[in-house]
Amino acid sequence: MENYKKNIANNLVLLRKKHNYKQSDIAEKLNYSDKTISKWETGEIVPSVENLFELCKLYGVSIEQITSEIPQDQKIITKKDYSARNKLLISLLSISAVWIMATIAFVYVKILFHANIWTTFVWAVPVSAILGIIFNALWGTKKLGFICISILLWSLIACFYLQFLQYNLIALFFIGIPAQVAVLLWSGLKKSQK
Repeated sequence: MENYKKNIANNLVLLRKKHNYKQSDIAEKLNYSDKTISKWETGEIVPSVENLFELCKLYGVSIEQITSEIPQDQKIITKKDYSARNKLLISLLSISAVWIMATIAFVYVKILFHANIWTTFVWAVPVSAILGIIFNALWGTKKLGFICISILLWSLIACFYLQFLQYNLIALFFIGIPAQVAVLLWSGLKKSQK
């Protein structure tokens, strides 16, 4: 049993470093404390079977790869070597689709109706922020989530202001101040620790 504890601990450290995660990142993803992750990586305690499967999913490896002794000259082969890069590219491609559609709509209306709907590009910002929030919820960090929500908040206010410019709704921006404080307070909340 001692060998398994040591293998698991060593492999968890190796996998975490290979994926450029900090212990706090793993703790956040698995909803555990940094201290628990540290105990797993020192071999002080062994993760439960459920946690081992979650770690396998997170790192894209088999249970055998986490529990086996791996010679120093061998790398753990993961399915997720390119996952961070691919996740970023998928997110950016989705967001770029919003801007492509906004550009097509702008050009279409400009050519056919000779109208200037420049606000299409303004509205593309909050739509992009919504996509950022969605992808961040799947793959991102709390810090990036805070940034995306802040962008959504202020860009929505700006969109309504610019869309109804003739009504001089500058007071809308005052709504953003307490809302931003609420977002800031929300981002400071910690997940419950198991």
